[in-house]
Amino acid sequence: MDDHSNGLVPNSDSAEILRRIKMHTPARLLVGRAGAAYRTETQLQLREDHAKARDAVRAELNMKKAFSAEFIEKWQLFEVSTRASTKVEYLARPALGREFSEESRGEILRRGSADWNIQIVIGDGLSALAIQTQVPQLLPLLFEGATKSGWSVGQTFVVHHCRVGILNEVGELLKPRITILLIGERPGLASAESMSAYMAYRPSRFHSDANRNLVSNIHDRRLSARSAADRILNLAAQMMRQEISGCTLKEQQEMLSRDTDR
Repeated sequence: MDDHSNGLVPNSDSAEILRRIKMHTPARLLVGRAGAAYRTETQLQLREDHAKARDAVRAELNMKKAFSAEFIEKWQLFEVSTRASTKVEYLARPALGREFSEESRGEILRRGSADWNIQIVIGDGLSALAIQTQVPQLLPLLFEGATKSGWSVGQTFVVHHCRVGILNEVGELLKPRITILLIGERPGLASAESMSAYMAYRPSRFHSDANRNLVSNIHDRRLSARSAADRILNLAAQMMRQEISGCTLKEQQEMLSRDTDR
């Protein structure tokens, strides 16, 4: 027998409760069941989302397909790689994704320059789909906000087979005040398009996760590009004033100009 919404009998009151819950989370709550199992519709959706997550992790980022030619030209994007030569090696040996290949170090030094206020880096991470979906919306907003604040911004580049620890290498090579890494999050069953922004003040080889700040869940159903940009830029301003980043820097929520979009 079909048990509606785990015991909630459909009526106007329960429908309103369900609507309010779903406004705040994409999680599969009160989806109902058929006997001890999910309903067919829910089960099929689970399988589809799981397949999307697996595909997102395995997919390689193709910059020319992910971004338009106009976007690449406008931001003068170029590509480098970590020591992980393939996605399989990247997944099996995480440490290789925290260091640039020798060729890439040379390319960064040749095309980039040192001592900018802000250095933005795009890393494929665990979801190339997230980068393809979120970066075109977020990157222009970050540049716009940085320019309004009078901050200089270095040449943005794309890192293949990238882990969060690449922040340290960027800091060692280019010595920016603040490095912002836009990286694809590990896909879940709620979204395969979620991106994070990791930030660090003057990152170096001595930095760990404790020295970084994070703005996560950047995607259409959680944190919009506009809200993410506001939070990232506010954190950057705090880092510059206090000259620190990480667990000792607490995000000042009252400084945010826009509420988190749900």
